[in-house]
Amino acid sequence: MRIKNHRLEGIRFIESPNQDQRPLAEDLDLIVIHCISLPPGQFGTEGIIELFTNRLDPEQHPYYQDIASLRVSAHLVIRRDGEVIQFVPFDRRAFHAGISSYQGRPACNDFSIGIELEGTDDSGYEAIQYDQLNRIIKALIITYPTLSRDRMAGHQEIAPNRKTDPGPFFEWHRLDRENR
Repeated sequence: MRIKNHRLEGIRFIESPNQDQRPLAEDLDLIVIHCISLPPGQFGTEGIIELFTNRLDPEQHPYYQDIASLRVSAHLVIRRDGEVIQFVPFDRRAFHAGISSYQGRPACNDFSIGIELEGTDDSGYEAIQYDQLNRIIKALIITYPTLSRDRMAGHQEIAPNRKTDPGPFFEWHRLDRENR
């Protein structure tokens, strides 16, 4: 994988309106891993795309009634089949972390890249998702030297009393150790 103009080449790009300029563009030094499925526990739906593009219909599913008004996004989503969709260029701030702190530094959206895996906190992830995630992380580290494999966190680590993803079934040891 390669990154050009802050976007992964050769993947689908669906621009989310839920983004803005980073306070300091050069201040990129954290990768945050999340998980999402919409409706919860269902995979392969258009719910994630609809949520990140503010088109989620609250009448489609009872769960959507509580989240349809949220204005959230991530830089990338890795679906169960390995498809990667980018929603926000890497030099822009995506709205993925919410109220958060990493190593005492608040507002993680300001300095991080958010990557969502299609999944749930209470189930495992597919091998192809780990393969794609490793390829993406390698491309990010090559393109943005301020990033490293030592500065990756799960959403639960940066918002511990609020979030639980990517959950106990995420296998951190499956991430490549090269460049670490």
